[in-house]
Amino acid sequence: QVQLAETGGGLVQAGGSLRLSCTASGYTFSKYSLAWFRQAPGKERAIVASITFSGQSTFYEDSVKGRFTISRDNAKNTAWLQMNSLTPEDTAVYYCATPTLRYTTNHLVKVVSYNSWGQGTQVTVSS
Repeated sequence: QVQLAETGGGLVQAGGSLRLSCTASGYTFSKYSLAWFRQAPGKERAIVASITFSGQSTFYEDSVKGRFTISRDNAKNTAWLQMNSLTPEDTAVYYCATPTLRYTTNHLVKVVSYNSWGQGTQVTVSS
């Protein structure tokens, strides 16, 4: 079955960087887009960034534009989220997810569009 596993979370000071990894198995990684979501305590899960199946197109939520970079390597079944200039507002559990539909070229920003999720990795940014 589909499995997604996030690694790379941790505690970092404001202004620091982290690189999250999402390793996929159980499906044809190269046929599906991938997204990173995050959920802070008391808040709804929300999209951070997404990348199309080919890697040619990316989307970023406004608050992370210019600071985060999403990428993927289909040969390695892995995607990454490079996070720079972190602030305490970035503190959350980060999840990678893949959607129900293959070969989507538009960026799906809603949680309901995704049917496979990793277990999440905690990112904590101290001030």
